[in-house]
Amino acid sequence: MRLSITATAITVSLLSALSPHQVGAQSNGGDWVTDFSRHTVPLDEIVAAGPTKDGIPPIDDPRFVSVRQANRWLGKREPVAVVEIGNDIKAYPLQILIWHEIVNDFVGGTPVTITYCPLCNTTLAFDRRFDGRVLDFGTTGYLRHSDLVMYDRQTESWWQQATGDGIVGEYAGRRLSFIPSPVVSWETFRRQFPNATVLSRDTGHPFYEDKYGQSPYSDYDAPDASPWAYFTRKVDDRLPAMERVVAIDFGSASRAYPFSVLSDRRVVHDSYEDLEFVVFWMSGTASPVDDEKIADGRDVGSSGVFDSHVQGQTLTFEAEEGGEFRDRETDSRWNIFGKAVSGPLEGQQLVAIPHGNHFWFAWGVFRPDTKIVR
Repeated sequence: MRLSITATAITVSLLSALSPHQVGAQSNGGDWVTDFSRHTVPLDEIVAAGPTKDGIPPIDDPRFVSVRQANRWLGKREPVAVVEIGNDIKAYPLQILIWHEIVNDFVGGTPVTITYCPLCNTTLAFDRRFDGRVLDFGTTGYLRHSDLVMYDRQTESWWQQATGDGIVGEYAGRRLSFIPSPVVSWETFRRQFPNATVLSRDTGHPFYEDKYGQSPYSDYDAPDASPWAYFTRKVDDRLPAMERVVAIDFGSASRAYPFSVLSDRRVVHDSYEDLEFVVFWMSGTASPVDDEKIADGRDVGSSGVFDSHVQGQTLTFEAEEGGEFRDRETDSRWNIFGKAVSGPLEGQQLVAIPHGNHFWFAWGVFRPDTKIVR
């Protein structure tokens, strides 16, 4: 089910004179009740990618297994997205998300959706509570600047996955709330959270059962590669197109921290207005879009972003051996999840700041004024 870069790019603008129902019915096989007269972006930026409405099927009834069970089919370096709310901790393997792109779930009683766009390397989670209702999300079959365009089933508004912005329909101009969802290696996750649960391969979609663990996007993120033809803009040349960046959106400003810098420094301190924060990086996580077998993808590392304050003091960190970090103030050791694992602050947890590990071309097009921190 590899998406073809030669798929006809039917634009919504060509059908914008039709009724909303006709737009969906004639563009990619779906019936839409979306109000296409309300939009915050040019409709001709939204292109059909081939699949129909929910043609890439979201997981709406997720099942979970234990860490011990998942260890039978997950490789040590395989990437998993982590969502932790209260005492509920779940891992969502990208070997499953790469085929479904959306999981509608509850974590700690909170309705959340976990999303992944392979073309932009955007793994993001959102709170599904919105305007006094709980939204369920699906895939439109469309892309904008190569990024997944989602829709909610309650109003059929269309949403930009990379930014959480409503771009078409009733919720155009609104924004979803992010929930931290760092991507780390399976080995890192299972050692830290041996009693957590893991999204099962029993997804209710038997067609995909023999595909989990495979990547339909092999060689996509080679250092000298370019985004597929769905990306029609000029790439911001401040960084290579496929460079991964830790991307943070503060609303009125944004930052990008290149992995090429982080892999050398491993710790970067920064601030925005009154917020002082730290960016961690560690090696050991495979790229899901490098090798046909995700477990064999090259090491691209993983990241964490946290408020530097704890117990009324601001901590400064430096990298330690074994993928840990040490604060100079108390000599406590911290892991990639922002938890103190030894020292005077053992057991303390830094407050996580939502971020992504986007490809630069994707972050640059949605946040062209972003500051690159080198």
